[in-house]
Amino acid sequence: GVAAGGGARGKRTTVMLRNVPNQYTRALLQDTIDALGFAGRYDFLYFPIDFRNRAALGYAFLNMASPDDAVAFRRAFGGFAAWSLPTSKVCEVGWSDPHQGPDAHVARYRNSPLMHESVPDEYRPVIMRNGQRVPFPPPTRKVKPPRQGTQRVIF
Repeated sequence: GVAAGGGARGKRTTVMLRNVPNQYTRALLQDTIDALGFAGRYDFLYFPIDFRNRAALGYAFLNMASPDDAVAFRRAFGGFAAWSLPTSKVCEVGWSDPHQGPDAHVARYRNSPLMHESVPDEYRPVIMRNGQRVPFPPPTRKVKPPRQGTQRVIF
């Protein structure tokens, strides 16, 4: 039989980065991605941040424009260690499960407390078109604020 998700294996576009430096910001991660030749080749990025200590959680979700771009990105960033801040972290890149493609990520996050007006912009996922940020689609229902005392919002 076909393994779960096996039918779409050649069409995957969303990768998960692990071992991203905790002191990185979304902007710094985007600069790093763009500097390696991937500017304009991705349309979604989410880099979770711990609200309490304002440190990155060390992973990110990135949707590439095409399956070929995703494969090229995995090749370029798998084993990447030339971070612009001092760290010994070596990036690992795998496929994002279960969310694949920009529509799945919009559906996942558009009504999330992460998108509440009280959440700083740099903690939110972004959508890109041709290397430029575009507005995230509006929520389809009332967005609740993050729970008080939550270390992070990963919904």
